Amino acid sequence: MTTVQSVQPPPTAMRPRVVARTGLYAVLAANVAVVGFFFTQAGFASNTLIVLGRLTGLYGALLMAFQLLLVARLPWLDRRIGMDRLTSWHRWTGFGILWTLLSHAVFITFGYAESSSLDPVNQLVDLAETVEGVLRAVVALGIILVVGAVSGRFARRRLAYETWHFIHLYTYVAVVLAFTHQVAAGTTFTSSSVAKTYWYGVWGVALASVFVGRLVLPLWRNWRHQLRVTAVVPEADNVVSIHMTGKDLDRMPAQAGQFFLWRFLTRDRWWQANPFSLSAAPDGRTLRLTAKAAGDGSAALRHVKVGTRVFAEGPYGAFTAMHRTRPESLLIAGGVGVTPIRALLEELHGHAVVIYRVATDRDAVLYDELRDLAHAKGAELYLVTGPVSPDKLAPEELVKLVPDVADRDVFLCGPPPMMNAVLGSLRELGVPKQQIHFERFSLAG
Repeated sequence: MTTVQSVQPPPTAMRPRVVARTGLYAVLAANVAVVGFFFTQAGFASNTLIVLGRLTGLYGALLMAFQLLLVARLPWLDRRIGMDRLTSWHRWTGFGILWTLLSHAVFITFGYAESSSLDPVNQLVDLAETVEGVLRAVVALGIILVVGAVSGRFARRRLAYETWHFIHLYTYVAVVLAFTHQVAAGTTFTSSSVAKTYWYGVWGVALASVFVGRLVLPLWRNWRHQLRVTAVVPEADNVVSIHMTGKDLDRMPAQAGQFFLWRFLTRDRWWQANPFSLSAAPDGRTLRLTAKAAGDGSAALRHVKVGTRVFAEGPYGAFTAMHRTRPESLLIAGGVGVTPIRALLEELHGHAVVIYRVATDRDAVLYDELRDLAHAKGAELYLVTGPVSPDKLAPEELVKLVPDVADRDVFLCGPPPMMNAVLGSLRELGVPKQQIHFERFSLAG
């Protein structure tokens, strides 16, 4: 197979994840400072609670704009940080928004109530009836409270992804309502045309990022490449590979280790999006995914017909050779987590050691390909089988297989319990954090 060679940075290069993370922090810090400047320029109210309410409202709205940037799936950020980490940051930012906007509502309501003869409930009703945009803000806060409730771990585990995602889309309604409330009623913006122009710019960039990253770019790429299924190959009783081809695939910016959100455009599956990694390095002519039947969606893949159109969102993920820091590598796969590992081995340069952990030999899907590829690349391959206990990837076992593990980049993919155990082993063996690369695949974080 002829692969499209990616450019791998030398081990001394500044790490892409550090560059992207620092850039995000710098953007957020700069906007925090600018918002604070415009807030002080507008002057302070005599009531301390009202001052706090206005300030928490401003920073809550700024967090909303930042949150949109985190989920815009912009390629530059996604390749350097990874969708899993961006989604995790988005989740925690969401709880920050919830608490700052709740504080805004409480401070404002009690602050105005302190200056009037009304109790807080009637004061809120009066503000909603008499002040432009306040009713919109109340509705926006209600939506955010509902979204926050269904995003908690207890509720999230009991909701189907499609249900959770549908409810989550109402956040965009809350965003529009909150923005129009602020520019209509916020003294920071009503007193300064410069501040209002700046605020329109911040929200314009945030919303444009979502529009481009989540809608325009996927539509453009699928129109350009027009993917179709060319083969459906059973790899085991519960594992299947889907081969695809399309137009101009040499121009698709996909790398080994990345994944797509795949939609197979049949009558009963077009609405389902499933995250599957590429199981072979992109060669400019074809793409391949390999999936285990872990649910109704993935189980139905073996029935996809040749010629079926495919809508693919991506490529996504930072589990790539871009992030290597050392000349040599260790690749650890568990179960069907071998798919991105097999693709990475095809693309990585330098000496590699591959450890493939499965319960039995029969579970080692793609093993023949992996063995032949390891032989061609001069890599060492170890198939580790057996029950979960005793742990055959415990620190003492791992160092027997790879004595120089602390001097290698480690790429890890597998079931969460295995990944957690191996991460613990790597920490115990003193492998630096920046040399450990992994990604947790979850649409909802």
